[in-house]
Amino acid sequence: MLDPSSSEEESEELVEEESSSKEVLAPAPAGARLSPSRTSESAGPGAGLQPGGRAGGGGGGGGGGGGGVRPSSPSPSVVSEKEKEELERLQKEEEERKRRLQLYVFVMRCIAYPFNAKQPTDMARRQQKISKQQLQIVKDRFQAFLNGETQIVADEAFINAVQSYFEVFLKSDRVARMVQSGGCSANDSREVFKKHIEKRVRSLPEIDGLSKETVLSSWMAKFDAIYRGEEDPRKQQARMTASAASELILSKEQLYEMFQNILGIKKFEHQLLYNACQLDNPDEQAAQIRRELDGRLQMADQIAKERKFPKFVSKEMENMFIEELKSSVNLLMANLESMPVSKGGSEFKLQKLKRSHNTSIIDLGEENENQLSKSDVVLSFSLEVVIMEVQGLKSLAPNRIVYCTMEVEGGEKLQTDQAEASKPTWGTQGDFNTTHALPAVKVKLFTESTGVLALEDKELGRVVLHPTPNSPKQSEWHKMTVSKNCPDQDLKIKLAVRMDKPQNMKHSGYLWAIGKNVWKRWKKRFFVLVQVSQYTFAMCSYREKKAEPQELLQLDGYTVDYTDPQPGLEGGRTFFNAVKEGDTVIFASDDEQDRILWVQAMYRATGQSHKPVPPTQVQKLNAKGGNVPQLDAPISQFYADRAQKHGMDEFISSNPCNFDHASLFEMVQRLTLDHRLNDSYSCLGWFSPGQVFVLDEYCARNGVRGCHRHLCYLKDLLERAENGAMIDPTLLHYSFAFCASHVHGNRPDGIGTVTVEEKERFEEIKERLRLLLENQITHFRYCFPFGRPEGALKATLSLLERVLMKDIVTPVPQEEVKTVIRKCLEQAALVNYTRLSEYAKIEENVGRLVTPAKKLEDTIRLAELVIEVLQQNEEHHAEAFAWWSDLMVEHAETFLSLFAVDMDAALEVQPPDTWDSFPLFQLLNDFLRADYNLCNGKFHKHLQDLFAPLVVRYVDLMESSIAQSIHRGFERESWEPVKSLTSNLPNVNLPNVNLPKVPNLPVNIPLGIPQMPSFSAPSWMAAIYDSDNGSGTSEDLFWKLDALQTFIRDLHWPEEEFGKHLEQRLKLMASDMIESCVKRTRIAFEVKLQKTSRSTDFRVPQSICTMFNVMVDAKAQSTKLCSMEMGQEHQYHSKIDELIEETVKEMITLLVAKFVTILEGVLAKLSRYDEGTLFSSFLSFTVKAASKYVDVPKPGMDVADAYVTFVRHSQDVLRDKVNEEMYIERLFDQWYTSSMNVICTWLTDRMDLQLHIYQLKTLIRMVKKTYRDFRLQGVLDSTLNSKTYDTVRNRLTVEEATASVSEGGGLQGITMKDSDEEDEEDD
Repeated sequence: MLDPSSSEEESEELVEEESSSKEVLAPAPAGARLSPSRTSESAGPGAGLQPGGRAGGGGGGGGGGGGGVRPSSPSPSVVSEKEKEELERLQKEEEERKRRLQLYVFVMRCIAYPFNAKQPTDMARRQQKISKQQLQIVKDRFQAFLNGETQIVADEAFINAVQSYFEVFLKSDRVARMVQSGGCSANDSREVFKKHIEKRVRSLPEIDGLSKETVLSSWMAKFDAIYRGEEDPRKQQARMTASAASELILSKEQLYEMFQNILGIKKFEHQLLYNACQLDNPDEQAAQIRRELDGRLQMADQIAKERKFPKFVSKEMENMFIEELKSSVNLLMANLESMPVSKGGSEFKLQKLKRSHNTSIIDLGEENENQLSKSDVVLSFSLEVVIMEVQGLKSLAPNRIVYCTMEVEGGEKLQTDQAEASKPTWGTQGDFNTTHALPAVKVKLFTESTGVLALEDKELGRVVLHPTPNSPKQSEWHKMTVSKNCPDQDLKIKLAVRMDKPQNMKHSGYLWAIGKNVWKRWKKRFFVLVQVSQYTFAMCSYREKKAEPQELLQLDGYTVDYTDPQPGLEGGRTFFNAVKEGDTVIFASDDEQDRILWVQAMYRATGQSHKPVPPTQVQKLNAKGGNVPQLDAPISQFYADRAQKHGMDEFISSNPCNFDHASLFEMVQRLTLDHRLNDSYSCLGWFSPGQVFVLDEYCARNGVRGCHRHLCYLKDLLERAENGAMIDPTLLHYSFAFCASHVHGNRPDGIGTVTVEEKERFEEIKERLRLLLENQITHFRYCFPFGRPEGALKATLSLLERVLMKDIVTPVPQEEVKTVIRKCLEQAALVNYTRLSEYAKIEENVGRLVTPAKKLEDTIRLAELVIEVLQQNEEHHAEAFAWWSDLMVEHAETFLSLFAVDMDAALEVQPPDTWDSFPLFQLLNDFLRADYNLCNGKFHKHLQDLFAPLVVRYVDLMESSIAQSIHRGFERESWEPVKSLTSNLPNVNLPNVNLPKVPNLPVNIPLGIPQMPSFSAPSWMAAIYDSDNGSGTSEDLFWKLDALQTFIRDLHWPEEEFGKHLEQRLKLMASDMIESCVKRTRIAFEVKLQKTSRSTDFRVPQSICTMFNVMVDAKAQSTKLCSMEMGQEHQYHSKIDELIEETVKEMITLLVAKFVTILEGVLAKLSRYDEGTLFSSFLSFTVKAASKYVDVPKPGMDVADAYVTFVRHSQDVLRDKVNEEMYIERLFDQWYTSSMNVICTWLTDRMDLQLHIYQLKTLIRMVKKTYRDFRLQGVLDSTLNSKTYDTVRNRLTVEEATASVSEGGGLQGITMKDSDEEDEEDD
């Protein structure tokens, strides 16, 4: 330990002299002014440490010092009142300081020599606590990650998870409160994130070769990287490892430092106390314990004698109390007895003996059981003999060989290496073990004999030493004994002999002694104070070369003290004695320091309560200026003097049995808890292993009752918990169970007595604990946010059950517990909803004009928060309430009923026939229907009752609106395809996918029939914009029907009957609407065809194709919009399908009839060339005449080309614009067949006539092109090569042959043969 400097000592001595010559004076009056010089002179370094010191240390007298002008002072009453308050404050501070110093002395002794407790190694490891600053740093790191300011690579799923964690957890006010309570650790935040992402990862689709465990571990590694920031993980790990080690086990120095901080002890005060208490001397500490235990036995006897018992709940406990006191001391004695005699002394198999005077506890048995025999005292010494060099070898030749031998009497002999006589140095060490207290060590010097017949080497000299453990350890020169005929008579040898003191040897040295039963002659002997066991010491005298003591005195019952020189005893300078009834042994030593050391050692051994004071110290205390240091005093006396000088002596020498250790322990436990809650660990009230060890040792050593300890602990924990600190309910449960067991007589620690104070305090704490637990359960979301600390809420419920028990045997009825928890959860619902609505700022709207839309928006936001709260309750707290799940359901219903009040109020102010509230229904209904306990519960049914009329009204209005849109739409329908109508519309963002797409209906509509306005297109309509589909009216119809059905379906109406009714009604409505659409399209189709041209100029208009597409869409949509899974309702779908098929047939028939009409017009033109007509003859003559002079075009080719162009264009338009292949095939088949039938009929009518050359050429061209074009459009060969076609082909082939003969090549290459030359020419 460090000592104060000499200059500090001198200044402190001056202060001591000054203060010892005066009584403590009251502080100087307020009007007195001290000069700075006088104040600084009087206030020395130690002035503030004196128990009665004056603040400022003013001089004697009233004014004192450097007398300036006296200032005006306030009234005497005010001054005296202030002085009195200041004096009282100073006195209280001084009393508190003294109390803490005294307490620290007791704590130090517990740390220095523990014999009851050990530092536990099985306590749960506490995590590092998160402070407000650390929480802000963590928030900033996660914000930086979300802003993309870090180098951590992450996918979108992980970023979303971190975003949710950041918003829900890190920014939560409940987490901030948890940090403030000291209960939030880094592990808590990590576990919450892990639990948060597990659900997300489990819901992800499976990926081949990548397990979800791998994804989880990868995400956690990234989370750790974000949490850690730029810190080096190796440094953090090293720091955590060191902190974990300090959390598990502490050295004595660390424990001293910890309790210095806890009790507010200064470092130099600790040094003074440490040295004065000789805490580094285990013998002194063991002796102190023995004195304390004797004092406790005497105190027990005094209590029994004076009948000064605490007030017990039963009179019979008084005798039991004395027995418990004595049995506890007996247990401590047994513990002390089981300790090794000293650290590392386990090799001594010492006999454990009982205290002879402890008759109240230990049965002495026969007298000879406690008497030591000489064989019981066993000492074992280790010696080190080091031979350095020899001087004085002058007669030997320089090259002669010399060596030394060494031996301990009765042991083996060792030899050094050989050396030349010119340089006789060795430095050889020999190690020996002996049981002799005064061994004889012999060292001999030899030289090798040169004679041929010499048998032994020649001995040159020897030295015999008798070392003791007190002998000097350094090497010394010794004169050797040589033979007379040796020429070198002045031989010297340098030796070092070290004799170690065994652990059970407490002191040794030469003393003069005389006694009545032993050492009957006044004589100087070698004495050893031997500790045989913790309670047995013996004063033994030894002779040289003897292992057993010559005589011994067992010190049990003796009292040692200093004494004056005894007349008639010659020898010895300073005297002391050991006194026992009927026996006195007088000892004398040759110097004062040796006497003090002997008395201190024997004082520790006897266990006496009286502490001997050296006469030199008494003289010093009595002398006026007696601060002259005694040069022969030991260092321990020096430390004791210094401690006395600093006012510490009263704390060191005080008798622990005279203190109220119950109140002292309450104080140290409270201060230790404050220190623990303010350290860097999230301890939740649990002490560290080192703190538990010190408190356990204090209680055992000073007799603090276990119930008192736990009652004080509970009181302190409750105060912290009531002030917002996070306390582990398991810890409360442990202490409460101990106290309950004790108060009800179950003796958890073997103590059967119960005081009235313990019982009353227990009942008071029990009530406080019940109120605390009920409050925590009521505020479970805020006391245990996100289920942290883990298992705390469950432990709180378990502890509540224990607190509600009337005794420790009878379990409390479950209904009673259920009633209490139900009440708590009812209040919890109100607390949670109140805080939630405050958070959502709903309350701000009270008393202000708020639009219905804003109110509805706030309600939807509040509903989202309500759902979030209920989901968090289920995720984080449901497990704790597993035994009370029905109460949690009631809590949720109560919570929702409070929300229902605000929801109803918001919906009441909404204008009629507005549908913005449907998202609120869907939001709540989707949550409720997924919850088994809340589905169709009280709130759910209220929600249905509230929205059912709204849904019915909405469907009614939508039906009217759709019917109206069909009527007006088809009246104004342009039959342009949707693409041309919508390609120029701006892009519109789709609404939130989580909310239903509800089309708004205007309120101010004529005759109450609403119009369906345009709204954002649903996702299924995206494909419509990329292709030519039906008309605007039909698409609008299908869109609205689908949107309506999708909306109603997405409502997921929970009541099955009403849900089926809505579905059936919507399917029937869709069937009616589509039927109307199909019929209106059929009518429009026929009207459109009638208005078109009948010549080959006819081109199939876009509108015709659009009408076909309407039928295609109608058929496709009817499957989705009109079919139901139920059996009989499937007829809606069948009926519509039949109508659509019939209508399509009619439309194909009408269109084919149109094509046939055009063909008939072409054939009518050809009829003018029939044989025998005037026009035919005239036309033939004119052409022939003109062909002689100019190049006349081929007659009839323009008609054929016009028809072929018409057919091809019509085929291309239909193929390109109509989206149903089946309809096109049917149309082309029917068209081809009808065309051939018309041509065949026309030819049949001219069976008897030969075709005109122009008729033949035109028909061949038309038939061949028609055949080939329809074949290219996919018409089947069976249809193409029909009997009608064969008839036409044969007739034209015959006509061609006839014309070839008669005209002589007049066909100009046009033929019915299968040749492509003509096509190539024409194309």
